[in-house]
This record gives sequence, C-alpha cells and structure tokens, in this order.
Amino acid sequence: MLTVNAYAAVSPTEPLVPTTIERRDVGPHDVLIEIKYAGICHSDIHTNRGDWGPVTYPMVTGHEIAGIVTQVGSAVTKHDVGDRVGVGCMVDSCGECRYCLAGEEQFCVKGNVGTYAGIGKDGLPTHGGYSTHIVVTEAFVLSIPDGLALDVAAPLLCAGITTYSPLNRWGAGPGKKVAVVGLGGLGHMGVQIAHAMSAEVTVLSQSLKKQEDGLRLGADHYYATSNPETFETLAGSFDLIINTVSAVIDVNAYLSLLAIDGALVSVGAPPEPLAVNAFALILGRRSFAGSAIGGIRETQEMLNFCAEHQLGAEIEVVAADQINEAYERVLASDVRYRFVIDAATLS
Repeated sequence: MLTVNAYAAVSPTEPLVPTTIERRDVGPHDVLIEIKYAGICHSDIHTNRGDWGPVTYPMVTGHEIAGIVTQVGSAVTKHDVGDRVGVGCMVDSCGECRYCLAGEEQFCVKGNVGTYAGIGKDGLPTHGGYSTHIVVTEAFVLSIPDGLALDVAAPLLCAGITTYSPLNRWGAGPGKKVAVVGLGGLGHMGVQIAHAMSAEVTVLSQSLKKQEDGLRLGADHYYATSNPETFETLAGSFDLIINTVSAVIDVNAYLSLLAIDGALVSVGAPPEPLAVNAFALILGRRSFAGSAIGGIRETQEMLNFCAEHQLGAEIEVVAADQINEAYERVLASDVRYRFVIDAATLS
C-alpha cells in the first residue's frame, strides 16, 4: 500500500482537514498517477455534507483529476510513465454488461465505481483527487492532449463531459439554436462547447451581470430570466436547452421556449422534484430529459475536441489550505468559474 497526503471531510459539518490515505499497490492493469490538479465540483460539497445520502467518513472527494503517470502495471498498454492523463467521475465498472460493452460505463448495470464515495472491487471505499496520488485501472484513465494545460483540463473531466455529452447526443451544430441555462461551472463550459460546435448560442441567466463573460465565451445572445418579457420574446425559439442549474426552476416556462421537437435537458440536480405539465410536452412534441456524464470513449472524444478548439475551463487555482474557503465561495457563487486545487500544496 502507498500512503499519500490528502484533504478529507470528517463529518457533514466540520471543515476539511489534512490527512493521509492508503492507495492500493499497482496491479498488472493499474496506473499510478501523481496528481497535479484537482477541480472542485459542487458535487464534492454535496457529498461531503451528506446532502445526497449517508457517506463514510473520512471522505476524500475530487473527480476532476489531471496528472502525470509515474508507474504502470505489467499488462498496461494504453499509458506510459510520463504521460499526461486525467481521471473523471468513474474508476471502474463491470466491463461485461451491455452498456459497458457499448462504451457507456456510466450506466453499468451492476453500478460503476465512483472515483469517491464508491466501493472498489477490493471492497474498500474509494477516495478522490484531493490527494497527491491515485491508482486507477488503465481503462478508466484518459489521455490529456498536449494542447490542453493540466490545470484548465482538470474541470473538463466532469464539467466538460457533463455539458459535451448532451450537446453531442442532441445534435448541437450548424443551424441549431441552443440555450444554456446558468453561466456557472457547468454553463461556462456548455457555452464554449456549443459555440465550437457552430450552434447559435443563447445564455439564459437570472440577471445580466455575467453578460460580458457570456458573450466573450461564445454566446450570441444573453437574456435575463428575471425579466418576464424574456419568455415572451423567446417563445418557441430553441432546438435544445441545457439546464445547468441545481436549483428548482419553472420547467414549463422553459419548455415554452422550445421549438417543435425541441428538448430541454437537465444536467443540474435540484434537491426537490420538478413539476411538469404534460400538455407542455404533448402540444409541442417536446422532450424533457436528463443527462449525466459520458462514457470513457465520449470523455476522450471531448478532451480531443477541446484541445482541437483550444477550449478549457476558466479557473482560479487554490492551495490545499484554501479548500474550505473555496467551498464557501462556491456556495456563494463567488467563482468564475471553477476552483482547481494545486496538488503540490498537499505535500
């Protein structure tokens, strides 16, 4: 076992603290990664605070990981020592079910193994990227292209694929009108990716305070949803709406903005159920759907796409002893647009 430095949650209410954790020995199909950067995702905060159910403490979160391979197992063929690599929200799956065989490991029938708050095949809890090193089976290690700096690449492993996947699946591209609800950690990636796919992009945000950023990131239009006239002006406009916010929204109001055969896809996870008027779907032949992350194949495709189009997250790099402050700023929406931990400060 390898002992490494980390930052962990010890209860739902206490600050994260420095600690050490054990990583398994490198097996034949494993890759040891020296973590360089780890993004802070809102999911980390929800998990650490028990918002999505009970967890086992101490808990080391972080599923936006970028680093360098320092050791490979005897049977590894995909990666070599010195490679620039990333790890996202999964570190394993059964590899045998219909979804795993189709490259959709996120839907593994037996349940994929989360990078943190999961149970590995060794029966032990998994710990994430707020640490100096991680051991991952090679099939779940992504290659980070040379065109992407590791710090801006880290958030792509969650925020990037979470927005790329529905944009890709629902056909964002030339001639399509796409709206992104919310300009935060997810939304700012959605705008960049949709723009790079050559869609006409509109940001729908509560206010206009981030309008300059939205237009700079690639939006063609920017509207405030706090203005009731927005929903009248844009009625029936969009082929696809990606909802990135984790708050309760008026789903039916947003459905009214869809053209015939349009889709409203939620990637944000609100704490309460959302009410949907069936007639808002039926009368416009509209769809209301959800999307999580993508599989490993699509995640690699996303990384290659971002490198080709020179896209990356807009970040603020923080030291390990600033993690708790960063959490409070995330909750206050005081970040543009993703915090990234410098893992060197964990040593």
